[in-house]
Parts: sequence; C-alpha cells; structure tokens
Amino acid sequence: MAVRVLVSDPLASAAVDEMKGAGLAVDVKTDMSPEELIATIPDYEAIIVRSATKMRKAVIDAAANLRLIVRAGVGLDNIDVEYAQSRGIEVRNTPGASTNSVAELTLGHILSLARHIARGTVSIRNGNWEKKALNGVEIAGKTLGIVGIGRIGQALAKKAHALGMTVVAFDKFINKSPLPDIVTMVPLERLLAESDFISLHIPFDPKEGPAIGKAQFDEMKDGVRIVNCARGGVIDEGALAAAIASGKVAGAALDVFATEPPDVNSPLFAQANLSLTPHIGASTVEAQGRVGAEAAKIVIEFANA
Repeated sequence: MAVRVLVSDPLASAAVDEMKGAGLAVDVKTDMSPEELIATIPDYEAIIVRSATKMRKAVIDAAANLRLIVRAGVGLDNIDVEYAQSRGIEVRNTPGASTNSVAELTLGHILSLARHIARGTVSIRNGNWEKKALNGVEIAGKTLGIVGIGRIGQALAKKAHALGMTVVAFDKFINKSPLPDIVTMVPLERLLAESDFISLHIPFDPKEGPAIGKAQFDEMKDGVRIVNCARGGVIDEGALAAAIASGKVAGAALDVFATEPPDVNSPLFAQANLSLTPHIGASTVEAQGRVGAEAAKIVIEFANA
C-alpha cells in the first residue's frame, strides 16, 4: 500500500506532483483548524507543514500512524520536536533551500533603513513630502554585526562585503570565522558596541527569552539600525520601541514578530523609523521551488527506506 502523505500548508505544485509520481498517496488539505487536523491526521504516515500548521502534543497524540514530520522551511518552533521524537516520529526540515531569499530580504531591509525607503513610501502615500527629513546614510564603510553566522548569516556577509561593508559576527557555537577573508569573529559585547547595523540570524529559545533586550540596547552605539529576519521573540519588542523613541536606535526592520500577526496598537508601531514585512523571508518563487523539492525528496526517501 502506498505511503499516505498529508500536505497541510501550501507547497509548490511541482513537489506534490513529484511525490505522486513516485507512487505516494498525497492529499493537500490546507487551512485546517486544530480540531480538523486532529480528526484528519490519524490516516497519514507523513505530513509536510510550513509555519501555519502547529504540531503540538494533542495533534501528535492523535497521529496514530505518523512516522515523519517535514517542516518545509527552517524553523521548527511550530513543532514539539522532542515529544514527536519520543513517540518515534522523525522530524526533518529544509534548512538550505531559502538561504539566499532570506539573505536578500535582510539586505533589502538594511538598504531600506539606510535610505528611509519604507518611511518615504508611507509618507508620500499620506500626502507628505519629507525630502529634508529623510536624510539617510551610505552602507559602504559601515560595520555590519551579524549575530548567528550560519548559512543565512554567511550569505548576508558575502553580499554586505561586496557592497563595501565591514562585517563582524558573533555566534555562541562558532569561534573560528567560516569566511576569514570577509568576517571577523568578535565577542557579542564588541559587536554591539561597534556595529552600525546589526542583523540577527538565530533561533528563538523560549527558555532563554529575547536575545536582545534593554541591556543589549544600552551597549549599542547611538544611531544603530537593527534587522530581524530570523524569529519573532529574538528581540524584546517593548525594549526596541523604547530604544527607537529615545534615539538610541535610529531604525528597525522586522520580518518576524513575537505574535503574528502583531498587535498594531503596540508602542513599537508608533515609531516612524520602521521597515516591516509580514514574515516573507522565504517567500520567493525560487525559494518555494527549492523548499518544495527538498521536502518532496525527504518524503520519497522515507517511503523508499
């Protein structure tokens, strides 16, 4: 009997066709409520999710036949990984497929902050002409501090270096620079003190809480600009709002938020110097194709094992 696969979040159609062509029984059922997912999942041996589907204990307990969860993307924060593994369910992701797309979005946000692109767009649409107020900076010659120098951090470092930025990085798991001609590894305290732009590329650890809060903002140079295209919760959004309001932070760019969608009444959104996107780091045609292909490959190899 063919392995039954549930695709519970949108996936590239080519990936679905590839799995079907390999003889798998694939059902695409998106936008299910948690109750609908619990009722549906017992019939399946594998499931492919993105970020919308939450694979929590109640769902895993209902998944009587499940042996594989594939996160078509990088982060696993929507999956109770340890509990799934304790039930004999393998958990996989596709960490490399969206690297370039996220790095490009991060670079776009850096440029947006430097030249007030987002603020300029909003002000013109509102009938204002802030030509004198929106005096920006060049990124060439500036120091970019990257917190987390994994795949995405390295991809960003290459792009920033090519545009004339000096790149320093901190990673609590890496001491030796993976790109010695481009990236200088430094302690976090030095990165915070010296960087003109800071970009975060680390997971959110709920046990540790935000990696960047008031204490870290206090260590940064005045006028720093900060970007988070990693995970919501990595930055204390209340502390960020206060740091922007005080002038310590000249601007912030966020693709991810502690709660998604965020509360637009939060003090953070009262600040002018923001560049915001709705968690679209991997949302490119190219990345979606690679993510789907990698997810399909994992499932096909699982079925053929």
